[in-house]
Amino acid sequence: MEIKKITDKLHELIKRYKYACIVLLIGLALMLIPTKQSKQLKTEAISPSATIQETLSEESLVQILQSVEGAGKVKVLLSIGAGEETVYQTDTQISTTGENNDQTTKTVIITDSQRSESGLIRQVNPVAYKGAIVVCQGADSPSVRLAVTQAVSKITGLGTDSICVLKMQ
Repeated sequence: MEIKKITDKLHELIKRYKYACIVLLIGLALMLIPTKQSKQLKTEAISPSATIQETLSEESLVQILQSVEGAGKVKVLLSIGAGEETVYQTDTQISTTGENNDQTTKTVIITDSQRSESGLIRQVNPVAYKGAIVVCQGADSPSVRLAVTQAVSKITGLGTDSICVLKMQ
């Protein structure tokens, strides 16, 4: 008798929620369909330089600035404050014994499929520039100076007070 009541309630629930059950069954069926991926997963180690954009080189900046209308021939000198810095993920354990507090910090190490170990990179800080000097033929024009200063500021992240635009001899 109990089983019949349970099956009747189950049958009633299925009738009430038949569309939800159909969607659920279709979703389960789609999850079971094999994909065209190979059985072995390829894992490639991502180098820190691949995770961020390449650092700005003076040559590429010169090429960009020479295309500014009226700039003419351009030379650039960038002053680097700090080079690229890699920050690794760490685990910190603090143990308290009586009046003593001991703190242990360890770098998180990961192992890839070839069993090579490397530190887990949390972030890579890009190169920080301190200043820029731009020497160009068209620097006697205020509009060219403004355009060059704005371009260097946007590319390097420097403030306009850290950029000096001078006229070339």
